[in-house]
Amino acid sequence: MQTLIHHLSEALGNGWTIGFTAFRVAVIYLVLLLAFRFLGRRVLAQMTPFDLLTLLLLSNAVQNAMIGPDNSLVGGLVGAAVLLGADRVIGRKKRLRRFFEGEPVVLISHGHLIEEHLKREGIDVDELLAALHEHGVEQIEKVEAAILEINGSISVVPEDVPTVHRLRKVHSNRNR
Repeated sequence: MQTLIHHLSEALGNGWTIGFTAFRVAVIYLVLLLAFRFLGRRVLAQMTPFDLLTLLLLSNAVQNAMIGPDNSLVGGLVGAAVLLGADRVIGRKKRLRRFFEGEPVVLISHGHLIEEHLKREGIDVDELLAALHEHGVEQIEKVEAAILEINGSISVVPEDVPTVHRLRKVHSNRNR
């Protein structure tokens, strides 16, 4: 009976270590979130094998810093709950989400590169040209706008996109 109580005590943990675990997980989460925010979006959008390996090793490296000596079931669940809760809070708060995700950045406007934006986002001209080619555009001068989206992808609006005006009234069977 004594060993059963001991094993249950180890599995459930104690209040002090559980609280400390929650605090540590929250701090590591915020530090990594800020680090990813300032690393730039392109790092996350198109992961190379090197980037993936770094991300996997990073998760392993911070595991002990988050959980510490608490290997209890409750400690692990508290860590997961803090991560999921923080993700949900940041996802629902528009200002926080905008701070961590950033805003779209114009890289080309009316056929002209905005080199300051390219430099700040860590995008070289060859990478931008590759994105233009993916969109079927061969020259920078033929681009109305190229925008680095918050998810790291580059949207391209070619110069010669025809404007379509539709004045036709649509009838619906729903209202009959």
